[in-house]
Parts: sequence; structure tokens; C-alpha cells
Amino acid sequence: MTERPAWAPPSFDSGNLHDPALSAALRTLELSVRRKLDGVLHGDHQGLIPGPGSEPGESRPYQPGDDVRQMDWSVTARTTHPHVRRMVADRELETWLVVDLSSSLDFGTAACEKRDLAVAGSAAITYLTSGGGNRIGAVVATGAQTCRVPPRGGRPHAQELLRRIATTPHPPEGVRGDLPGALEAMRRPQRRRGLVVVVSDFLGPLDWERPLRALSARHDLLAIEVLDPRDLELPDVGDVVLHDPESGATREFSITGQLRADFARAAAAHRDEVGRALRRCGAPRLSLSTDRDWIADVVRFVASRKHSGGAAFGPGRTR
Repeated sequence: MTERPAWAPPSFDSGNLHDPALSAALRTLELSVRRKLDGVLHGDHQGLIPGPGSEPGESRPYQPGDDVRQMDWSVTARTTHPHVRRMVADRELETWLVVDLSSSLDFGTAACEKRDLAVAGSAAITYLTSGGGNRIGAVVATGAQTCRVPPRGGRPHAQELLRRIATTPHPPEGVRGDLPGALEAMRRPQRRRGLVVVVSDFLGPLDWERPLRALSARHDLLAIEVLDPRDLELPDVGDVVLHDPESGATREFSITGQLRADFARAAAAHRDEVGRALRRCGAPRLSLSTDRDWIADVVRFVASRKHSGGAAFGPGRTR
């Protein structure tokens, strides 16, 4: 790999949760995100559901003038006295990151590895949604294990969450990723309404569509696609040996013009299929690549969502 350009995310190839270099890398990343994106989302805070609130609160005895549509019939039946259910305004956003760190992300031929870009994308979402009493949690899956970080608010928790993501152990050789399992882990137990951000390269079969569509019934969704140029086209380098860490298979190829054309065509068809599946799930797609300025891509995505009338990163704190 060549020398990293100024826009490239730092390397997070440290397994030590308290490594000073990791702390410095996260501080640098936070400054970069806040400098470029702070204030971009002002005025874009919309609630999940219009009205008095979206989360049920406590019941209390009915009083003349109460809205009969808020009658709590189960409590009324148990007590034989009319009760109404008060609704709690849903003013804080609960965000969940579902981060796919399978072996296919331990790869990069441009400014960084895809894994570093996945951490950077997770950091951007964390820094943009963790203020104002909002909470953020994560489900991190490698195929070998699934780690859950419960949602909490505050800057110390946000830093700790990113440390946990950045220091997630690499999966062993021959272990396939398990994005569908990570999405299923988000569904049970049921979460309060919020924003679910899926970070993955979405390579391989589309077996994640059904659990993602199930999540869309309750949550707003955002998909962050992390790619490398070699995921889309092969270089003209002649004979090469390619190794798939998820299956453990190794094969030798002669990179001919026909093979390059077939590979590019298949990669483009797969990306189109992924795009259609995400649209069916109602998940906007933010594409990041190891050979592009990822912060500029995030800024363009936010701007396009604002101009199209959509919430850039899901619902906000006020109605």
C-alpha cells in the first residue's frame, strides 16, 4: 500500500483496548468528523411519530376530559375502574450500529483497509448521533463471535464503543461472516423505535435481506457499504494467486482481458442486486471506498438527503 493521503482514516490494527495510539487515532477521527460535519444536520430533527408521543408510559385513573382513545383497557378490566395510558414523548434517538467485521473486510489495496473504513463510518455515525441525550449501541459480528454493546449516552460511552469496535479480534481462517445473525440479534429482544445503521461490504449471498426487512417495520435504516476498487474490477497483472480467507480456498488465475470484463460485469450486477435489496428494505445506501475521501462522501450523502427531504441520519430529538 502507498503512503496514506490526508483524508484516509487512521489504522486501527491494534488489539489493545487501552493503546495510546488507538486513543490518538480516535481523537483525530473525531476532530475530522466534527470539523467537516458539525452543524450540517441542524434543523433536520424530526420525530419518529407525530403526536403526543410514541412510547407507552404509566397508566392513571381516567379523569373527565381525557382522550378516550388513550384508554388502557387491560388495566381497566383488572381494576374495574377506567384508566388511561399516558404516552411518553420520544425525544431521544436510540441508534444501533450493526457492524460486519468478517474476513472480507481485512483487505485493502488503496489508502486503507476496508476494516479501517468500517470503523471510520461507525465513528461518523457515533459522533453525529450521540449528543443531546441520544443513546447509541452496537452489535459487532465477525462470523466467529457476536459482541453486543448496550446503548448508552455520553461521550465516554461513545469512545468506549468505538474502542470495542476497533479492537474486535479478527476471525480465524475459514470462518464466514454472519451478517444475518447480527441482524437477528438486533430483533430479539425487541428494541424501542430508533435508527439501525448496518456497516458491511455486502459481498456474498443476499441472505441478510429478510432480517433487514423485518427490522424496517420498526426502525429507520441506513446502510453503509464499504468497498475496495478490487471488489469491482481486477488489475491487469497477469498470473496471480488469490486467497479467500472466509472459505480458506486458494486458486491461481491468469488475469486476461476476458476475465477482467467478466469479473467487472459480475461485480456490477451484484452491486445492482444489493442496491435493489436495500431499496426494498427502505435503507438508503452510503457507499465508502478505500480510494476516495470518505468524509467528502458522507458530506455529499447528508446534503443529498437534506435536499431530497429525507432525514440524513434518521429521526432526531424533537418533533
